[in-house]
Amino acid sequence: MSPGVLAAAYDAVTGVLDGLAPVDWDRPTRAEGWTVRDLTFHLLLDAQRALVTLASPGERAPDRDRYDYWSAFHPASGDGGAAHADFVRRAAAAYGERALLAVWRDTAPAAGHAVAVADPADLVATQGHVLTVADLASTLVLEASVHHLDLVLDLPDAAGPPAAALAETRHVLDVLAPAPFPAPWPDERVALLGTGRVLPDDAERAALGDAADRLPLLG
Repeated sequence: MSPGVLAAAYDAVTGVLDGLAPVDWDRPTRAEGWTVRDLTFHLLLDAQRALVTLASPGERAPDRDRYDYWSAFHPASGDGGAAHADFVRRAAAAYGERALLAVWRDTAPAAGHAVAVADPADLVATQGHVLTVADLASTLVLEASVHHLDLVLDLPDAAGPPAAALAETRHVLDVLAPAPFPAPWPDERVALLGTGRVLPDDAERAALGDAADRLPLLG
């Protein structure tokens, strides 16, 4: 994956947000219970974490890569993410859309640039784990790609994520799956299926066989 893919993924999100009318900020997304405003704030937290992580050297051997990073992701554990979801809604509500967009426009390009110029082999620490910058970038690209798809659920004229970002997302999901998804399937469809955003239809379930019962692959 090119070091510039995260910057491109964040730029694509910015393109969607720049095109919003005031009413669009309260539209629903695929992230259950979250509006466009809420999901934008959640993405902002990812970009902020990227900057913090790049300034947090890993002081031991890496214990996660771009694949098994997701093994610790259990959204249904504990309160099922209810506390975080409530925090996101409350914090997002404190922003007007112009203020939220301004903070995003300051933070996201900085995060994308910082990843692009960092040494991909450097070790960094985040969420109690150590991984390389390259693997960190992959996790952030997957988050940005999937949440971009979440974001445009009710925005039919909005563009989707960049092809390179979706390709990296698909690559990770193919590795996590019992077997790679069928090659003719579009990367966007694989991203939605692999993360449980949509359920496989009858033909997809037949093609996946027993692997369909392993979906979603994250959490």
